[in-house]
Amino acid sequence: MFPEITSVQNRSMLTHPEINAVALQLGPLAIHWYGLTYLAAFGLFFFLATLRLKHQPYASITGPGAWSKRDIEDILFLGVMGVVIGGRVGYCLFYKPAYYASHPLEIFYVWQGGMSFHGGLIGVLVSQWWFARTRQRPWLQVMDFIAPCVPTGLAAGRVGNFINGELWGRVTDPSLPWGMIFRGAGDLPRHPSQIYQFLLEGLLLFALLWLYARKPRKLGQVSGAFLFGYGVFRFIAEFFREPDAHLGILQLGMSMGQWLCLPMIVGGIAMWVWASKRPKTP
Repeated sequence: MFPEITSVQNRSMLTHPEINAVALQLGPLAIHWYGLTYLAAFGLFFFLATLRLKHQPYASITGPGAWSKRDIEDILFLGVMGVVIGGRVGYCLFYKPAYYASHPLEIFYVWQGGMSFHGGLIGVLVSQWWFARTRQRPWLQVMDFIAPCVPTGLAAGRVGNFINGELWGRVTDPSLPWGMIFRGAGDLPRHPSQIYQFLLEGLLLFALLWLYARKPRKLGQVSGAFLFGYGVFRFIAEFFREPDAHLGILQLGMSMGQWLCLPMIVGGIAMWVWASKRPKTP
């Protein structure tokens, strides 16, 4: 499972390891690595959300509105639904609207692949709005609670992308020590952009958000920080990630992923500024 070394133009290059997508075969049941990364993402979310119950203002809320592990279970269930439905619908609308308008039944063919983070985010926003409404809690209080617990799940997803050898990066200079040749992407070295996103949108964003959210913040500030942080880190990573073949580079030399990040960056700034002017009450 370690990258192989090959020679291209008399230089040593890393080649993406040929990893079987199936991690474990139990008779007719095949357990895929990508599925395991999703399980890891959900497990990490539950663990971190449990720790988050000790942070303010959630630890000090008592009575009927007190937060509990049951709330985390419901948030996670609704969040998974939002990610799957929103991610699939978002991919169809953002990346291949004409195709799926002509083949509407294929929207449900999730086994063929095709998920959008930005669509999944919208799905999570809607699902957590429903949770907040049914629990009679401020929606932004819910979003502030879950925001620091999300990046580790994103990191797990990027590990799955790397194992599958998908969503590779753009062609890079052969002198780049970690330039990698991906099977199916030609013979030129590319940026391992999945690893870049793992580090930026996953680990770094988690560390920054977790430290920021440990202290009491005004309602909406943590959510605003997440939107801004993810938008900036994803925007940067997109410079190294190969654009979707059917879209390529769009206006102003930016990819679709970068265009979708711009509203997140602007919205995150606007939310944080708006929240900073509000009283410090949940």
